[in-house]
Amino acid sequence: MYNKLIFDETEFTVETVEEEGKTLVYRAFENIPYVTKPADEKIQRLSIFVPELYYEGKSIDGYNLKNAPIFMPNTVGGYMPGPQERPGKDFMGRTNATFFALLHGYVVVSPGVRGREMQNQEGRYIGTAPAVLCDLKAVVRYLRHNAKRIPGDVNKIISNGTSAGGASSSLLGATGNHPDYEEILRSMGAAEERDDIFAASCYCPITNLDHADMAYEWEFYGINDYHGMRIDPPAPGEDKPRMKPIDGLMNEEQQKWSETLAKEFPDYLNSLHLKDENGAPLSLKPDGSGSFREYIASYVIHSAQRELNCNPELRNKTDFSGLSPKAEPEKQVWLTIENETVTGMDWEKYIAFRTRMKQTPAFDNVSLGTPENELFGNEITKYRHFTEFGYMHSKCEPEMADEMQIKMMNPMNYIRDEKAKKALYYRIRHGVIDRDTSLAISAMLTAVLREQGVKVDFAYPWGIPHAGDYDLDELFAWIDSICKK
Repeated sequence: MYNKLIFDETEFTVETVEEEGKTLVYRAFENIPYVTKPADEKIQRLSIFVPELYYEGKSIDGYNLKNAPIFMPNTVGGYMPGPQERPGKDFMGRTNATFFALLHGYVVVSPGVRGREMQNQEGRYIGTAPAVLCDLKAVVRYLRHNAKRIPGDVNKIISNGTSAGGASSSLLGATGNHPDYEEILRSMGAAEERDDIFAASCYCPITNLDHADMAYEWEFYGINDYHGMRIDPPAPGEDKPRMKPIDGLMNEEQQKWSETLAKEFPDYLNSLHLKDENGAPLSLKPDGSGSFREYIASYVIHSAQRELNCNPELRNKTDFSGLSPKAEPEKQVWLTIENETVTGMDWEKYIAFRTRMKQTPAFDNVSLGTPENELFGNEITKYRHFTEFGYMHSKCEPEMADEMQIKMMNPMNYIRDEKAKKALYYRIRHGVIDRDTSLAISAMLTAVLREQGVKVDFAYPWGIPHAGDYDLDELFAWIDSICKK
């Protein structure tokens, strides 16, 4: 059965690509099936890219054909299908992480994975949860199945993703070898190997979805106007997507829902019994204040201080496709700065500065139709609820997602589970002005990972909106630091 999953090192091309004044020569092993029973033969494939220098007997910064880390970026966004990506440009027209990772000396594995909206010839949906995670697990199993054949070190696999891709990366790192996924992986024809990974890089992970609505309202309750951005296809003759602003005011019913959900979050947060890195309890009072909020604030303050310490000429002024560029810390009325030291912040003013992006409920919409509602569909039902609140307040004929399906898409359910082998290292980034999900989501993920002994590099980068791969030099330095220990 697994003869079809043998890596053929003779099937490759040597390619050259130039980006930003840099020339990359690499060997490409492309469109390799990683399961024997794919639901979609076109997308459930992977590509492996290797610096050609390695086949000339050379090394890059101490890495070679056998010991180079395997960098595994996914292209998942909005829980849509994530296709393979060659070195070069990403969908926004920017030079992608794969290009720079190869220049840095990593082996890159680019997986194609299923996502929502996908249907087979019979019209059945084949990309609902947990398809994206199981595909990534199957890719890891393929790599381990060919450990002696493929380039790179299969014991140094580092996943990377942004938004829903960041959530997928966090799940891959948290659920290694857990039996909950075994039946699905077996039905896919995945190799019978381990699927734990070494490290997970997670940019703005849209995760913990079954508690994301209450976390969002805990943060934005009282702010009733919303300001979002829609990505439209490129205009004729253009190659970049168009960004269209969306502004509005929540109605009275939504405002009441916001209050209800905001009041529910402290109970959930307190039920986790989280602690900070020093062992102090992280909790919330019924009004939403408390040590957990101060924990988040401390990282925001640290981010502001780091930016303040930068030479103004070196500060990142990047404009992310129409989104707000970085703002000077000195100009923020919500920060208290004394003698060039950030000494405090006003939480309410900070949240008002960030502004609300999504209407209530943010994820499990009472009228269905969100990407997350579609993620939790099944073979025959496109949209389903995945929270009790969404189900009870539904404006449609309500149908609830399966309990196990919901469980399998939340890393918080597995980090404390001894049956799951966790990645040894995580890197989590959530921008200071990212409003796609609550700041609490990454903070909770970080706290519970650290409790379990996982080394987490966590930050809210200053002025960064919902984005990823904006600090590749820092990301690669982190990868080098953990791989060369």
